[in-house]
Amino acid sequence: MKTSWRRASLVAGAAALLALTTACGQDGGGATGSQNVGATAAPGDVGDLATGAGDGLGTGAGAGQAPASAPEPAGKLSVSANAELGELVTDGAGRTLYRFDADTAQPPKTTCENDCATLWPPVAANDALAGEGIDEDLLGEVTRPDGTKQLTIGGWPAYRYAKDTAAGDVKGQGVGKKWYALAADGKKAKAEPAAGLSTREDPKLGEIVVDKNGMTVYRFLKDEAWPKPVSACTGACLEKWPVVAPVEANDTEGVEKKGLMSFTRPDGAAQQTIDCWPLYTFAGDKKAGDTNGQGVGGTWYAVKPDGRPVGAPKK
Repeated sequence: MKTSWRRASLVAGAAALLALTTACGQDGGGATGSQNVGATAAPGDVGDLATGAGDGLGTGAGAGQAPASAPEPAGKLSVSANAELGELVTDGAGRTLYRFDADTAQPPKTTCENDCATLWPPVAANDALAGEGIDEDLLGEVTRPDGTKQLTIGGWPAYRYAKDTAAGDVKGQGVGKKWYALAADGKKAKAEPAAGLSTREDPKLGEIVVDKNGMTVYRFLKDEAWPKPVSACTGACLEKWPVVAPVEANDTEGVEKKGLMSFTRPDGAAQQTIDCWPLYTFAGDKKAGDTNGQGVGGTWYAVKPDGRPVGAPKK
């Protein structure tokens, strides 16, 4: 009986010591083994360390907790177009895929575990298929610390972002200055700079000219083009109708080159023309695609690629 009591006491003491050690490990006082960058953080700091984003996950898998669940299937990958980022890779459900600057591609290595992997779920490699725009030779896999296989694109481990709730969301772009949408070659997705002047198809006005920011370009019927450009918009008029700054001929797309030139206004500012007609934008257009200046005062009209005003009354 005395021997049994002594054995029970030793067991109870060992259990208490183990519980104390585990608690210290969770508090950052002595955990050992593989940890992610947020494993020893206080709960409110997990997002800052694991993602560099300040997302502040209130609860997470710190040291001593179970690893994240197996990566979600990828399905058929494809290339999708985003107005701000250009072409990027999406999974079979249309979800944007991301890469993490703390990872490496040569050789492939993932550093996002536990809390980080909760916010940035890894993409499984086993069912990934190369859809349109995807080079199958650039798809690969990397073995995560928990033994699961994660998809790589151009060597970079692929992730989703938990806060992307709908197909096409790109809320993870630039988070913590470490997370970026993936391009089909594994590089960071990045849109090509827009041309200084280009055209777009407007549902009501047809093909019209826009500036590098996608803002509609207008003409003023009181201006003159020949024998030289003359702007009749001066003073307070320019507050509502800012001039379009000069662009190089090779920095245009879809715009006719005839009469594509700039001139110096009486106030010393340089202004762009098409077919020698001065060009403006409208302060009342708040976003790309707006055409609020069309027909204002019966004298302001959007511009066709050849410089003619859209919908202006015939003289």
